[in-house]
Amino acid sequence: MKIVLTGAAGYLGGLCRAPLAALCDTLVSTDIADGITDLLPNESYRKVDIGVFDQVHDLLAGADMVVHFGSIADEAAWEKIFHSNLLSAYNIWESAHQQGVRRIVFASSIHAVGMHPKQTAIGIDAAHRPDTYYGLAKCFTEDLASLYWDKRGLETVCMRIASATPKPGNSRALGTWLSEGDAVQLVEKCVTSPTVGFSIVYGVSNNDRAGVDNSGAAFLGFRPKDNAEDYAADILPKADPQDPQNPEDMCHGGPFAVVPLGTSGVEMIKARNVSKD
Repeated sequence: MKIVLTGAAGYLGGLCRAPLAALCDTLVSTDIADGITDLLPNESYRKVDIGVFDQVHDLLAGADMVVHFGSIADEAAWEKIFHSNLLSAYNIWESAHQQGVRRIVFASSIHAVGMHPKQTAIGIDAAHRPDTYYGLAKCFTEDLASLYWDKRGLETVCMRIASATPKPGNSRALGTWLSEGDAVQLVEKCVTSPTVGFSIVYGVSNNDRAGVDNSGAAFLGFRPKDNAEDYAADILPKADPQDPQNPEDMCHGGPFAVVPLGTSGVEMIKARNVSKD
């Protein structure tokens, strides 16, 4: 089996390279970076702009599956989101169809449903309610994947990842955290499940305070093991008071629920942390 991994130079891509290489004969990793270090014996690297159709089409030749992590992982200006997150999605799915790819595993995001109130546990059938252009691009790609399953039989699992970090860093993450071990397990299950059709699953660990319901995706076999509650005693005494009138505190999207459209949510969070220090 040949797997193509986009976004291989990013956090999740780097985390999953070795596990994916163990599941296939050939792993082709790609990103816009000039290269990555420590290539595995059955891994090669290609520098590709996935916003350019011809580059993507050539990249997917002979592939059985695509693990698609490549995109801007933040809110940004519409023109940048369009190229890297929307246009690239069409390029991936259309090229996959033309090249005979069987399945795509897609890193979607909680931000596709980020404006839902977090006091309401949402399932995999929750209506799209994006919080940013970034979240809107995830909605588009999920719908694109659904269309390509219905009309062309191309399987996709959309992993709505929440907070993928080495450990939870704030009170919101007590519900949204996805540990490194659980992230790898999730990707492995999406690759190895016999059939997936078009599926959605939330990328969260086994958190006591999780605000999402994965029961509808149980057939994938994803059984997260880590629990952010192990960190609660350290996090909660230091946490800022929550404001029930503030969408940031009340919505699944957290800070992305209040960041101005086109403005980096990551930079806003970093600026807050600096001001606290």
